[in-house]
Amino acid sequence: MKRGDIVTVSAPGDYGKPRPAVVIQSDRLAGGDSVLVALLTSTLTDTPFYRLQVDPEDSNGLRLPSQVMIDKILAYPRGKCGPVIGRLSEGQLTALGNLLSLMIGLAD
Repeated sequence: MKRGDIVTVSAPGDYGKPRPAVVIQSDRLAGGDSVLVALLTSTLTDTPFYRLQVDPEDSNGLRLPSQVMIDKILAYPRGKCGPVIGRLSEGQLTALGNLLSLMIGLAD
């Protein structure tokens, strides 16, 4: 699993149904038992500052237009992640990094 890979997770609580998530954790921290992911949703909203639009492509494995929910980040056990179903493009990874910077206040 590498940064930008899309995997399936079942998050606890209200987001608990199986859903795709993108790995946002640095590859330099691959030794831990958990991995930081941002959940995806196919419920689209007009919130460009904390939702990244990702359209289905063969390379990302998505079936529906989706959004990476920058506001729904969690540490998930590596052993419970499903297999990699796809990957974000380099441009999408750059956009994701910019949105993450906004969300956690690095851009302030």
